[in-house]
Amino acid sequence: MIKLKLITLITTTLFINCFSQSERKESIIAPNAKLELIKSDFKFDFTEGPSVDKKGRVYFTDQPQNKIYIWDEKKGVSLYSDDAKRANGLSFNTKGELYACAEETNQIGYFDKNKKFHVIFEDFDGKHLNGPNDLWIAPNGGIYFTDPYWQRPFWTKDHKEIQDTRGVYYINPKGLTTRFLNDYKTPNGIIGTPNGKTLYVADMGARETFKYDIQADGSLTNKTSFVKYGSDGMTIDNQGNIYLTTANKVLIFNLQGDLIEEIIIPEAPTNVCFGGKKGNILFITARTTNYILKMNVKGVDKA
Repeated sequence: MIKLKLITLITTTLFINCFSQSERKESIIAPNAKLELIKSDFKFDFTEGPSVDKKGRVYFTDQPQNKIYIWDEKKGVSLYSDDAKRANGLSFNTKGELYACAEETNQIGYFDKNKKFHVIFEDFDGKHLNGPNDLWIAPNGGIYFTDPYWQRPFWTKDHKEIQDTRGVYYINPKGLTTRFLNDYKTPNGIIGTPNGKTLYVADMGARETFKYDIQADGSLTNKTSFVKYGSDGMTIDNQGNIYLTTANKVLIFNLQGDLIEEIIIPEAPTNVCFGGKKGNILFITARTTNYILKMNVKGVDKA
């Protein structure tokens, strides 16, 4: 209880470093906005993977508890599923189906309207994946996902990293899967632009985020260093700004890779997305806590 009161007290202070007006015309953070702790009756162990549905509700995971929760702007937090397949990253497609990186048995799949999980991909070259972590669904329905390796306590003792690289994969709209990127140390956060032309991928091992041009067949070209930061999770707003989670901050970069805002979080952030009815509320998962911040911009990842 003391810890919760302390966190609540901290969040009444504006932990935001805004750059001077000579550098920027207007802050992307709403006037007088404050970082707010989301209060809940649920106890979280490690929250991750936020994704927004058509109504602006944010779904997020708690992998240690094997659960998925829903945050509603008016109703607060409720339980969606207590059989989450140890989901990490989540993403909605245009049909409103909730896709997940299901690390329980290293699969990519989706939950239908009855919360039943359907596997669409597992086993690359006849071997299980390392542990799919995060994903982004392109406008054409193709799915990009990262596959690093983090040893999980729920795996059997003989579980090993048997893929020959920690890669980035693409499942095309017809279901054909290709590993396009093989040169990462630890790929993690991933996000693409709403026009489907640019992909950003964070390498936590190299502490760097890269961007690529997406070709018609889904392949990736013109690898370019975007910023010298890795990221656990990522999102993008309607101005094209990229949001990274690192250390105890959410860092926001413009299209040129210039740091334009940084939001200091009391607990290390894991992932981020936009939610709310208007799509202008930044939702931040931060291990055992979650936060929201009202913005002057909107997200582009609303289902």
